[in-house]
Amino acid sequence: MKFSPCTGKCTDEGTHCEGCGRSHEEIAEINTLVGNLITFAEKMNYENADDFADGVAGSIKYKMGEGH
Repeated sequence: MKFSPCTGKCTDEGTHCEGCGRSHEEIAEINTLVGNLITFAEKMNYENADDFADGVAGSIKYKMGEGH
């Protein structure tokens, strides 16, 4: 499956967003994950949110085999 980013044209009807095509279940799970990352960054009192976000993205890519 290929990830489809948000287009900003979100819909709540049916099982999938008409804007990005992702299921509402997938969107909800991603929102939970992002919320948990934000909570962690706030707990750590990070002043450099961009570096934190870039580091998390880099870790994901590396662990999924794209960073080798």
